[in-house]
Amino acid sequence: MLNQKNIRNIAIIAHVDHGKTTLVDAMLKQSGIFRENQEVEERIMDSNDLERERGITILAKNTSLHYENVKINIIDTPGHADFGGEVERSLKMANGVLLLVDAFEGCMPQTRFVLKKALDLQLAPVIVINKVDRPMARPLEVVDEVLELLLDLGASDEQLDSPVVYASAKDGWASLDPEEEGADLKPLFDTILSAIPHPEGDMDGDLQLLVSNIDYDGYTGRIAVGRIDRGQIHSGDQAVICRKNGTTTSIKLSNLYVFQDLQRIAVEEAGVGDIVAVSGIKDINIGETICCPSNIEPLPFVEIDEPVLSMTFCVNKSPFAGQDGDYVTSRHLRDRLFRELESNISLRVEETDSPDAFVVSGRGELHLSVLIENMRRQGYEFAVSKPQVITKMVNGQVWEPIETLTVDLPDDYTGVLMEGAGIRKAEMLNMTPTQGGYSRLEFLIPSRGLIGYRSQLMTETKGTAIMNHVFHGYEPFKGEMQTRTRGSLIAHETGDAVTYGLYNAQDRGILFIGPGTKVYEGMIVGESSRQEDIVVNVCKKKHVTNTRSATADEALRLTPPKPMSLEQCLEFISDDELVEITPKNIRMRKEVLEAGMRAKVRR
Repeated sequence: MLNQKNIRNIAIIAHVDHGKTTLVDAMLKQSGIFRENQEVEERIMDSNDLERERGITILAKNTSLHYENVKINIIDTPGHADFGGEVERSLKMANGVLLLVDAFEGCMPQTRFVLKKALDLQLAPVIVINKVDRPMARPLEVVDEVLELLLDLGASDEQLDSPVVYASAKDGWASLDPEEEGADLKPLFDTILSAIPHPEGDMDGDLQLLVSNIDYDGYTGRIAVGRIDRGQIHSGDQAVICRKNGTTTSIKLSNLYVFQDLQRIAVEEAGVGDIVAVSGIKDINIGETICCPSNIEPLPFVEIDEPVLSMTFCVNKSPFAGQDGDYVTSRHLRDRLFRELESNISLRVEETDSPDAFVVSGRGELHLSVLIENMRRQGYEFAVSKPQVITKMVNGQVWEPIETLTVDLPDDYTGVLMEGAGIRKAEMLNMTPTQGGYSRLEFLIPSRGLIGYRSQLMTETKGTAIMNHVFHGYEPFKGEMQTRTRGSLIAHETGDAVTYGLYNAQDRGILFIGPGTKVYEGMIVGESSRQEDIVVNVCKKKHVTNTRSATADEALRLTPPKPMSLEQCLEFISDDELVEITPKNIRMRKEVLEAGMRAKVRR
C-alpha cells in the first residue's frame, strides 16, 4: 500500500483544443510505460470513437504514472463547456490542477470556467503555457492574462504565486524559461512534485470514499471510481453506501482496482489519497459515499450546474420507421435514456403526458448531439425536436440563459459578425485587436441566439471565424428574435428522388439530397430560397415521347447537394419540424407529414 506522501492527484484543465490530451500522451510516453519500438497512436486517452472523430475529449478519464517513486494520478478532463459536468465531478478527485493555456490564443471562455471550479475547491494550480513553439506565440503576455484572471476570480495569495512552466506538448518538452527550449518534460514533473500537495487524510480512520465517476465493463458491470478521503479499503470488506437521498445500503466490496499506466490493476488493498475503482455494486451512482459500517458519514458532493437546453425525444413514426433500427419502441427509448442518467450527471430526463415522448435537458447542443449520436450507433431509432432554452420565473418575470460568446476572426468580417449578433440580441462587451489582422470580440448573447449561429457565421466568414461560448447566467428575457430567415423544401410524395425532379426543384432553393434517395411525403429535402415552405416533387419523372432524343437528359446538370451533419440538422429545423434518427440515416421532416393537414393546423 502506497504512503499518501508518495501520491499526487492532478486534473488537467483547459479550454478546448489547448492540448490537454496531447500533454497526457507525452507524459505517459516519457514515464516509460511503452516499449521503445511500440507503436502508440496519438491522443491515447481519447478512446471513444466519437472523441477520435471530432478531436475533442467528451469523457473524463483516469491514468497514472510513476516518477521518482511518486505515483502521479492524472485525470484528463474535457475542454468543451457542454461537458462541464465531467470537469466538475473529476476535480473532486484532485489535489491540484495543471492549467493549460495556449501561448497564442491566451485565456478563453472555458479557461475562466474550469479555473473558477478549481479555485472554488481550493486546488493548487500549476500554470502550463503550451504551444510556445507555434508562430506568433506570446507566452509572457499570456502569463499576465492568467494572473489577471486569477485576480479576477479571487484567488488566494498561494494560488497567485503558482509556478509557471512553458511547454510544447506536441514535441514533448517543458522549460522554466520562456526563451529556452527544453529537452524533455522533467521540469514539468519536478514542478508537479514540488507544487502539488500530497493528499491529506487519516490513514487509520474509518473508510470514506466519494464516487466521482462510473465506468462500465461487460463482465463485471458497473465500476465506481473515486478517491479515498479517509482510511483504507480492502477487497472483501463489508461497507455501506450513503445514498444522495439520505438512505443507506449494506454491501460487500468484491473487486478492487487501482489505475496503473493505461490499465486497471486488481489489488487487495489501497489507502487514503489513492484513486481506486470498485466493481460488483450494481446500483451505485455518482455522488454517493462508500463508508465503514461502524461510522456512516457521507461526504458532500459538488453542485453540478443546471441544464440550459432541452429537446423532446420521441418514438419514430415516419413511413420509414423500423427499417434500420434494432431498438424502436418507447420502452427501449425510455430504458436507454434513464440508463444514461446513471453516468451523465449533467443530463435530465422527464416523462411527458405521452408514453412515446421524453423531455431531455442538457448543457448545450453538443452535449445533446453526442448522446443522440451514441444512441444512433447503438442501434436506436427515434425522432428529436428543435432544441429549446430552459427559462425561469424570477419575481413574476421570465428570465433566460445567457452565454459569453467569444469570436476570433479577420478584421474584414467584424461588421458581418456585429450585424448577425445584433439580430440575435447580443450585447458587445469588448473588441480587442490581435496579431495578423485578426480581432477578438466578446458578447453576452441569449443561449437561444446561438442555436444555428455557428454554421451561419462559418458561411459568412468563409470558415475563418473561431467561435467559443460558455454559460454566463440568467437575465430577463431579451424579446423575440427571428433566427431563421428561410423555409424548407418539402417532398410532395413517397418514392425515389430522380434527376428530373431534383433539377426542377433546385431552382427553388438548396437541396440536401441527390438522385436515388428514398423520400416520403412531408420529408425535408432542402432549404427554400424564400421565407415560407415550398412543396416540391423530387420524384417527378420526364414523360417519354417519340420525339425525345437519346441525349435529352444530358443537359440536366444538378448542383451537388449540401450534406447535413447531425448538428446542422438540429440547428436547421423549425418548431414544427423533427429530425429522424436511425443507425443508417439522419432525415428531417415536418411533424405533420400531409400537406392538407399542415394547412389545417396553420389555420
